[in-house]
Parts: sequence; C-alpha cells; structure tokens
Amino acid sequence: MPAFPFRTRFIAAAAGLGVIALAGYRYADAQGSVVNKPAEAAASAPQADGPLRVPAGYRTTYEFLGTWAVAADDGKGAKQMHVVYASPGTIASFQKSGHFPDGTVLVKEVFDAASKPMTTGSVSHQEKLEGWFVMVRDTRTDHAGSKLWGYGWGWAWFDAADPVKTTSTDYRTNCQGCHVPARATDWIYTFGYPALKQ
Repeated sequence: MPAFPFRTRFIAAAAGLGVIALAGYRYADAQGSVVNKPAEAAASAPQADGPLRVPAGYRTTYEFLGTWAVAADDGKGAKQMHVVYASPGTIASFQKSGHFPDGTVLVKEVFDAASKPMTTGSVSHQEKLEGWFVMVRDTRTDHAGSKLWGYGWGWAWFDAADPVKTTSTDYRTNCQGCHVPARATDWIYTFGYPALKQ
C-alpha cells in the first residue's frame, strides 16, 4: 500500500450527498499520486445520482470499517484480504439509526494475499491490489434503466488498472448474489465491522 504523508487540515462532509468538500487540503489518491486541488477531489467522489467510481483520497479521508480475510483453498492462511472504508460520518450515523444513510459510500479494496511462517505463527498479508468494490447508498432515487443501481445501492467493481471505469454490467449478476445473506442489514455484513458497534 502506498504511504500517505499528507494529512487533512479541513474536511467537511456534505450531509446525505456522499460528496467531500475540501479546503486547504493535500493528499495522495488511491494510486499514490499527490492531488492538490479541492475540485479534483470533489469531482472524483461518487454521488448518489452520478457515475460510480473509486473516490480519490479515500484512504486518508474515509473512515476505516474493517478487514476480511478470505481463506486459502487449502485452508492455510488467506488467499485474499478485503479492506473496507466508509465515507465520513457513516459510522456515527449508523450507530444512531442502525442503517446506512443515503449518500454513504463504501469502498472495499481487494488484495491478493500471501502467507508465511513468522514468529507469531502462520501470517497472511496483503500483496497485489486486484481492484475495488464500491457501493453508494441511495434509497430515494429510482435509477430506472440502470443495471448498476438497485435495492437502495449503486454496485460496481473496478479493476486496479482503472478506478474510474467499472467492469460491472449488472449488479444482479455481478454483485448482489454475495450480499443476499445480509439483506436484513442493508445488504452489508455489518457484524464484521466493529466500528459500527457502539
């Protein structure tokens, strides 16, 4: 993972829009490139009624939710690591209502993982970034005709080479199937995110 030496001086989250307003701000985006202009960050944040994409600078501006390890086929260690972030204010809002508010943006990084023996035992760690899964909460808009929006979310997968253009074509076949067991919790496996618990 790239290092992010620059810290936020001012962040204001626009309530319910999933848009980040930035001032006096310098950060590294998802690929580690330094971005100085607030307009660049605002333009790259996904909006409920706009295109889905990986938000620039999410590693330094979003809230860390948790990490999942997908077991290796042979049962030894992990074959993938999933690191999940949420747009600013998501955790506090969820703790109050038990639901994700409209405008919430979730970003899941998917890494190939490797395991090896270490002093603490067999340990798995992140290796190559394969891509991102992005979800944007929107229960108010119909999005009729869009195959990437449904059941209150925008759903999209992005290969690591292109954080702007999704390779998803239909959320029903590309994304939603994995989330069916979590339908009662806004389609998200909330039990895996300690930060959401009060």
